Amino acid sequence: MFTGEGPIFQQLAARVADDIVSGTYPEETAVPSATDFALFHQMNPATASKGVNMLVDLGVLYKKRGIGMFVATGARKILLTRRREEFRQQFLQPLLQEAAVLDITPAELHSMIDEEQDPV
Repeated sequence: MFTGEGPIFQQLAARVADDIVSGTYPEETAVPSATDFALFHQMNPATASKGVNMLVDLGVLYKKRGIGMFVATGARKILLTRRREEFRQQFLQPLLQEAAVLDITPAELHSMIDEEQDPV
């Protein structure tokens, strides 16, 4: 499950975020505890806790004292908004910069994207 790319706690947080976005963990439902994640993935509990707390800090998860961790209302929207911005920075901006270097017009770029989505 963990690729070795980036710290394990960040990979765990990304995996839980993926599960929230996909609907595996709907809003207002419980998620496994940091201890459960640590046992399941055979990792240090402090590492698992750090990953879970990243999502708490984002407002995606919240703690119910004595009960466990839950997905916050609006968590999916928070994650999608964040991912769209990351997509813009990681993919769209470099694409547009390279298109400008290659003198590809916006219309040509749009056409290329259309062709990739609907190959003939």
